[in-house]
Amino acid sequence: MADKKIRQIAIYGKGGIGKSTTTQNLTAGLAEQGKKVIVVGCDPKADSTRLLLGGLAQKTVLDTLREKGQDFDLNSIVKVGFKGIRCVESGGPEPGVGCAGRGIITSIGLLERMGAYTEDLDYVFYDVLGDVVCGGFAMPIREGKAKEIYIVASGEMMSLYAANNISKGIQRYALKGGVRLGGIICNSRNVDREIELLRAFAKELGTQLIHFIPRDNIVQHAEIRRKTVIEYKPESKQAEEYRILAKKIEENKLFVVPKPMEPEDLEKILVEYGLYDTVESNYAI
Repeated sequence: MADKKIRQIAIYGKGGIGKSTTTQNLTAGLAEQGKKVIVVGCDPKADSTRLLLGGLAQKTVLDTLREKGQDFDLNSIVKVGFKGIRCVESGGPEPGVGCAGRGIITSIGLLERMGAYTEDLDYVFYDVLGDVVCGGFAMPIREGKAKEIYIVASGEMMSLYAANNISKGIQRYALKGGVRLGGIICNSRNVDREIELLRAFAKELGTQLIHFIPRDNIVQHAEIRRKTVIEYKPESKQAEEYRILAKKIEENKLFVVPKPMEPEDLEKILVEYGLYDTVESNYAI
């Protein structure tokens, strides 16, 4: 057991892309397969585990530290959710005070010291705020805490800009921390030629489109009921999509140092697939 390797994975993506929803449904799929998983929410909103916990308000690490100092045990900050998934929320500073990224640094260090990453675990997932790859939010990459990165994206222009930026962060820390990109997960927005665009984008980065998750309103229906799709409608087609994604993550062997695109190269792809009428743009990467 001591030689068992725990896979530490960080999920990044543009804010609002469905990163947290995808992460929770993906981990539900892994837990169904019998995998032991812990999800560490790295967003100050502390909403990275609510579907796994049935909407339970999770006491964050930073709130617990503020209230109790160092005098608490793991049960105060680790809650068990769907299929035994362990859930932690890093939290953030009080509004208007301090840097939210510090919460990630504090939380991960504390979890390690308190022995949260037990030898029976198969996976640690870090659900990281938006497309920020600087400061504390880069910590899973910069410090080599997460060895595998997956980027959630769609066929929307700004989503691809964000994914390219995240790839720059991965490339920057690849040598120091040993981090690698495992692929792009497309959370579909029903954009024209979306799957072809994402495949072309992934190829340019030197990685793979590991899975295309179709858009389905059942995801919103499940969220209203504070559940993952796998728990809410286990026989649905969408639940099966998340199981397929989980299987692909489990079996993935393609880990690369990405090759981020220059702005003009990214814009050429956007033009080719109809997201731009011309290559002239006011957006900067």
